[in-house]
Amino acid sequence: KFGAAILETHAQFGEDTAVIEPASWRAVAFFLRDDSRLAMNMFTDLCGVDYHHREPRFEVVCHLRSLQHAHRIRIKSRVGDEEGEVAEIDSLVPVWRGADWFERETFDLMGITFKGHPDLRRFLMYPEFKGHPLRKDYPAERVQPLIPYREGTLGKLFPFRHDEGMAFGRQTHDHRNDPADRGES
Repeated sequence: KFGAAILETHAQFGEDTAVIEPASWRAVAFFLRDDSRLAMNMFTDLCGVDYHHREPRFEVVCHLRSLQHAHRIRIKSRVGDEEGEVAEIDSLVPVWRGADWFERETFDLMGITFKGHPDLRRFLMYPEFKGHPLRKDYPAERVQPLIPYREGTLGKLFPFRHDEGMAFGRQTHDHRNDPADRGES
């Protein structure tokens, strides 16, 4: 159906893989989901792989499964120049809603942009973080900018005291005095 848009196919260790032209990424995904012979109705995973010193530099990799037919496929597409710029591809959120956070993670950590994503912003790194820490050329010794303490947005949850652990941005609650938290009803 997609002809030249399928750049290559291969199978290794029981995994069938198709490498897809970026311009056909979403169309192929809709086909894989909607064609009854394939019925790839379970989105499993999406990530980015950095092949520094290669062009296109990145691969976007997606794993899919058919619950009806019990088969699976890996689809890949290659994007970005050697410097990591112009690394973009269509979002799969319109096809599988579950792609939402996977695409955000890949954007945040690798810098790959997903066109048409409903809320593409950082969520693992703080907004002021410079760069993308899973890129192979990200300098490990890089010092990130200090940001002012955000008063009123951070709180500690049990079992952490006020001076330890990570803040989770929720209201604090004394779990030691809550019967439900001790397993009592």
